[in-house]
Amino acid sequence: MEFKKIEYIDRKTGKTLVEKVPGESFLKFLYYNPFGVLPLELLVKRKFLSVLYGKKMDNMSSKKMIPNFVKEHSINMEESIKSVDEFTSFNDFFYRELKPNSRKIDRRRGVLTSPADGKVFVIENVSKDTEFFVKGEKFYLEDFLKNKSLAKKYKNGIMFIIRLAPVDYHRFHFPASGMISKTKLIKGAYYSVSTHAIRKNFRIFCENKRTLSTLFTDSFKDICILEIGATMVGGIKQTYIPYTHVKKGDEKGYFYFGGSTVILLLEKQSFRIDKDILENSRNGIETKVFMGERLGVSWRFREEED
Repeated sequence: MEFKKIEYIDRKTGKTLVEKVPGESFLKFLYYNPFGVLPLELLVKRKFLSVLYGKKMDNMSSKKMIPNFVKEHSINMEESIKSVDEFTSFNDFFYRELKPNSRKIDRRRGVLTSPADGKVFVIENVSKDTEFFVKGEKFYLEDFLKNKSLAKKYKNGIMFIIRLAPVDYHRFHFPASGMISKTKLIKGAYYSVSTHAIRKNFRIFCENKRTLSTLFTDSFKDICILEIGATMVGGIKQTYIPYTHVKKGDEKGYFYFGGSTVILLLEKQSFRIDKDILENSRNGIETKVFMGERLGVSWRFREEED
């Protein structure tokens, strides 16, 4: 497969932009060069490397990287509770908290919102369309969820893939209100979840470390939420209390250093996807969204908009 730049749609302007990817040349070597297979399998995907790098990002000396990173990627620090000088490490900056109202949350009844800042891609039918998306690679829900009954429950359902780049705000939130389960850890590898890697092997989602929980809602039936670990992600931290009622937009947790992904699974015939996200995904391109931004509406409430 030919290596190509990552393009996405800016939802506000409708323009097609090219993503600036930190370490893009290294990703090209690992996933598109036959000589990259050896270091990828023997070193990069292993837990110890990500843990080691995570510890480096926790060290006080790493905070010297912050000013250049902010400048190079034009990160809006006006949204951050802490200033650049107040962070104790790069990880402290990486999972920074934002000031209240920095993200507008669509609180309308029946509206599902993005759990994170990132690029979203939606699969309309997770059992039918995935074979096309993965270009010959077989993707099985049972492999992904490690649970036969859950796989049956979400068969032919909708999958939202929200990919966080290293430059994004790295806390994730609840996309709807409801009762939240405890989190289950599914052990796995630490492949990159960059679009460059996923284009080559969609099954990375089945192979990487991930966490799984279920949000029980009135509007959308049960939503399965998964956070995917990745290369250089030192960890996934859940900050919520299991078996409590949560509100849309409440914090669920955060990722340590490294880009990663949040996946939402919705049951069949429970949801109408927003047209722009759906059309962009059908055309094979992601859409830039922010936490709290609308992804679509429950079928139970769509009549109110029609």
